[in-house]
Amino acid sequence: MNQMFDAYVTAALFCGADAFFALGDGTVRLDDGTKPSAPSLQAHEGAVLCAAPHPSGEGLITGGDDGKLVWTRREGAGLTCQTLADAKGRWIDSLATSTVTGLIAYATGKTLTVLDAKDASFNRSFAHERSVAAISFDPKGRRLAAATYGGVALWYARIADQKPQILKWAGSHVGVCFSPDGKFVLSTMQENQLHGWRLSDSKDMRMGGYPAKIKSLSFLAKGLILATSGSNGVVAWPFVGANGPMGKEAAEVGYDQAALVTQVSGALNHNVLAAGLDDGRVWVCDLRSQKIETLKAEKGAAISALSVNSRGDRMVWGDEDGQAGTFAIPALYP
Repeated sequence: MNQMFDAYVTAALFCGADAFFALGDGTVRLDDGTKPSAPSLQAHEGAVLCAAPHPSGEGLITGGDDGKLVWTRREGAGLTCQTLADAKGRWIDSLATSTVTGLIAYATGKTLTVLDAKDASFNRSFAHERSVAAISFDPKGRRLAAATYGGVALWYARIADQKPQILKWAGSHVGVCFSPDGKFVLSTMQENQLHGWRLSDSKDMRMGGYPAKIKSLSFLAKGLILATSGSNGVVAWPFVGANGPMGKEAAEVGYDQAALVTQVSGALNHNVLAAGLDDGRVWVCDLRSQKIETLKAEKGAAISALSVNSRGDRMVWGDEDGQAGTFAIPALYP
């Protein structure tokens, strides 16, 4: 089911069985696959800058340039929202949640704040020397990685007074994630680079060779493969053994000289890989069969948001001009 909205699609995510879209005009839309027109709610006075599923799996949390952190969820045939935090005009442009611990983390400038979805009184704040560009929880939901200038800061999410572990690397780090086994931290940089650290000894690894900025990361195949955007195909790094990708070469899936991959998504426990391109096309691949099927062949604005559900059988996407939709992912493995 395709939709045409009036604003840039900031995020397209599955929350339970529902597909949510967060837009540059501050609205959140719901597409449950049963209605020709998506229920809509004005969650922010300005643009939505970031989004993540609520830890409960019910609805979507968004951060905006109005400084508000908002939880939007289904209510009857429509949507309702609740403001979880107000940073009083400062931008909330990075956000992460943990379904394991129920924690919610967001960044405003140099400050990282942690809330607990089950305890309204819980609040932790962690200060950084430079602005926080991205945040991520580890698989257990206990530690946080904050990407900033000069590296990544690691915090224990519930401890009030602490000094972070700093993973250093010169330059501006703009994206971050943990590997599903919790053994590695990966960051994307303002330059066309991916950087990583092995947490057991803080040994770092340069993962370069990209022709464009890396905007999207996703683990799949039970955490054995990291897929990234930033090239003419999806760059797939192997995470097998204690050394992960160290000393190994990446593969490139779906190479296309005419376009760059802007968004990637995979189902963590499956071999399904989806990619969105800068010319508006969307394809999906099963890494076992290596078969690629184009789900959106018509060209248009660059794909700005993309997500595969946990079962690997549905995908949701959105582009810079406000076109969005959902696809059923066909079985590509014979």
